[in-house]
Amino acid sequence: MLTKKQHELLLFIHQHLQSNGVSPSFDEMKDALALKSKSGIHRLITGLEERGFIRRLPHRARAVEVMRLPNDVVALAGAAHAEVSAPQATRTGFDPKVIRGGFSSSIPGAQAANDSEALQLPLYGRIAAGTPIEALRDYSNYVDVPAALMGTGEHYALEVDGDSMIDAGILDGDTVVIERCETAENGSIVVALIDNEEATLKRLRRKGGAVALEPANKSYETRIFPPERVTIQGRLVGLLRRY
Repeated sequence: MLTKKQHELLLFIHQHLQSNGVSPSFDEMKDALALKSKSGIHRLITGLEERGFIRRLPHRARAVEVMRLPNDVVALAGAAHAEVSAPQATRTGFDPKVIRGGFSSSIPGAQAANDSEALQLPLYGRIAAGTPIEALRDYSNYVDVPAALMGTGEHYALEVDGDSMIDAGILDGDTVVIERCETAENGSIVVALIDNEEATLKRLRRKGGAVALEPANKSYETRIFPPERVTIQGRLVGLLRRY
């Protein structure tokens, strides 16, 4: 799921590349989306990159490559130009992984399954920079989680989208168990909401009067914000992986 601005920017970059053979400048992106500063474009670019929609090419100015398009764009292109677009849809389309389950609770938001050994938590969706948790909520999907991973409090599950936390052992497609909270210790891996519109899974670092959201992958940069721009929505307490 992309935000409206991310969707608009991705399509603008794609169309600019198709027409001009080079990606647009940050100024052109800013003007196209009617944003006041290039910092907003930087945030949108980072979100698209972490979700795997674009790739920034190193050591080259204005070098952004579109890796895939949203499903709705691929479907629309396929409907309008079926004989031409079908191969392209095969290359650029993607099928998000969803773990399906049931619902069962001594912990808010979950119910005990057959006994106290397992709980079924709501699986909200895929977490990466760019999507608020509130927008991800979908109580039709659940995942079984060992009760030993959780204490008291409210919990939910998210599927990881992207590789920004791979050096912390969190891989694309993993399911993370999150304890809902508004504060977390320095160094904790948290779900952080930036500017009330962008949620991301990162390590929390407090530096003086600033909040740093630190990836666990040298390919991505640490982002630093004033504390009023960042809201903690939960902290990582467990991880599930399917082989």
